[in-house]
Amino acid sequence: MEFKDYYQTLGVSRDAPADEIKKSFRKLARKYHPDVSKEPDAEARMKELNEAFAVLSDTEKRAAYDQLGQRYRAGQEFHAPPDWDAGFEFSGAGAPGGGADFSDFFSELFGSRMGRGAGQAGHAHFQMRGQDHHAKVMLDLEDAYHGATRTMTLRVPRQDARGHVGLAEHTLDVRIPKGVREGQLIRLAGQGSPGIGGGTPGDLYLEVHFTPHARYRVEGRDVYATLPIAPWEAALGATVQAPVPDGMVEVRIPEGSQSGRKLRLKGRGIPGATPGDLYLVMEVVLPPADSEKARELYRTMAREMAFNPRERV
Repeated sequence: MEFKDYYQTLGVSRDAPADEIKKSFRKLARKYHPDVSKEPDAEARMKELNEAFAVLSDTEKRAAYDQLGQRYRAGQEFHAPPDWDAGFEFSGAGAPGGGADFSDFFSELFGSRMGRGAGQAGHAHFQMRGQDHHAKVMLDLEDAYHGATRTMTLRVPRQDARGHVGLAEHTLDVRIPKGVREGQLIRLAGQGSPGIGGGTPGDLYLEVHFTPHARYRVEGRDVYATLPIAPWEAALGATVQAPVPDGMVEVRIPEGSQSGRKLRLKGRGIPGATPGDLYLVMEVVLPPADSEKARELYRTMAREMAFNPRERV
């Protein structure tokens, strides 16, 4: 997939104000609209223009795109970095036209933002409920085990009086419930857009994602961790202390274990009405031959143990 330069598509600079973007889009739309244009690629060009305008005319999408676009140029091979949009606060409105005819590039960036609920209109005194906002946030796995209160700073796109888009920071204290899982939404009532005509404000929904961990991997409520063991512990069996997200646990290594074998600790995954399990994946680690005594021990093993690990390959 190639990175799309929406500014290049509309023929404007990256710091162009909103009215310049709108003016350029209208000019190009008159040239390439399929109903009137005689250009051979009019339909394809019009789709590109609509997509670029859908992003650059939307304060939130433009701010997020600008942050990402600092690292790419048009036509460069592109894959959205993991959690690239974490910390951005989006309102509930979708893109113009629903994004149905937009490219895979657009869907990669904003597909999950489409179709989220906008504010609902009331019936009396022209009141309207404020829009809900959404933001992806990154939490530590340990927060899911214990619960926590975290201070989070979200980046909120803002457009100034001259039509330039920038980012403002929004800091709030959030209570993380014990047992929160990947993808879960934490609702902060009344933290969305203000209502109109005295209508109630919208809510802010925080979509939970776990920060990548050097030791743990999460699948649903199950947690996986590597358990390093010594060769003699694997061969003879042993009882060892293993670190887990909520402390330490004593586990028994069965005699004759090999790398890749899993030890299941039932109910020691992410807490919940039905808690997940914790799987310790054993990895046999060889001690280094960094002394003459250690090398002699390895030479003794080589002489006295009739062992060829490639016989099973």
